[in-house]
Amino acid sequence: MSDALLPYAVGAAKRARRVAVRMRRRVERLHTAPAFGGGIPPRPALRPLHLSVLGGRTLNAALFAPPGTDLASARLELARGGRVHRLPLELEPQPDGTLLLTATTALRLTDAPAGTGTDTGPGLAGLGLTPGRAGLGLTPGLWRVGTVLTRPDGQEQRTGVAAVPLPATDGPIAPVSPDPAGGAHFRLMRSVDGFAVLKVRAPAHQAELDTFALRWDRISVRGRVVAPQAPPAAYTAQAVRRGGGAVVQAPLEWDGDAFAFDLPLAGMVSGRKALRWDIQLQQGRTGLKIGRRLTDLRRRNQVIRTSFRIIALEDGSLLRVHAYITSAGALAVSCVGFEGAPDGAEGRV
Repeated sequence: MSDALLPYAVGAAKRARRVAVRMRRRVERLHTAPAFGGGIPPRPALRPLHLSVLGGRTLNAALFAPPGTDLASARLELARGGRVHRLPLELEPQPDGTLLLTATTALRLTDAPAGTGTDTGPGLAGLGLTPGRAGLGLTPGLWRVGTVLTRPDGQEQRTGVAAVPLPATDGPIAPVSPDPAGGAHFRLMRSVDGFAVLKVRAPAHQAELDTFALRWDRISVRGRVVAPQAPPAAYTAQAVRRGGGAVVQAPLEWDGDAFAFDLPLAGMVSGRKALRWDIQLQQGRTGLKIGRRLTDLRRRNQVIRTSFRIIALEDGSLLRVHAYITSAGALAVSCVGFEGAPDGAEGRV
């Protein structure tokens, strides 16, 4: 490199380092719970080999026991306020002489108040129980993750669990995801003093897309309402045209909180002009875009790919339709009619 270009290269390297430091600090702040900071006396922490919430609702823990410690039993504790959930830890000796403390349990959201009390989780055996009753029922908020180690003489030692960094990957799978069944978020974070905490967040009011089927004469949409705020009769299915504001209603069928309807394609076409429509549920003044959100896919529009389809309407006219998932995970439809297609979209509500 010539002497004339050297100062520019050095300056570029310094700027790159500053950007990397700022990004690392920003990521740490995003995954740090500001509570549990001051006023807490120092306590020992077990180093985790693995600590994660897999599939949005299954807590997996594998912790290293303190070296040279003789243990009779151990348990994992999740504490918030006066409520404590207890989960037995399995003692698993390793070939290298270390001792691993392991546990697996399902997590679920509960509306029970976080009053004083204890709960013992079912562990792996509970994963086969009826959905909604298996696993640990947690209320929204921040839960401390700790352990209680019991020696053969009955003496107990309480420890925290050191936080684990989230993998900084940019692949198609996100490191954290919501519960695909109930929509709640169970997210492991770190406290300001470096311990692991579990953040529980209730699901938002939303319309979750389950499937949409492309047939030769229709497109069928199936989904469910997450955290409903009204009875099913208060919801209507709509196709809303982008840019124009035209709305086309669709008959809606319900089975509990699950809904199904066929897209009103006859009213979504205007001759040979291509139109784009957002598919949503309307409840009062709230419009819920139907989308695929309860998933760990990071770029849903690139992973969930769909093809164009030629669809024949009842009057014999043909449409070219493309139903697809946007980058935000919402369901959208682009359609255009062939020569002689009816003018049904303009002004129809």
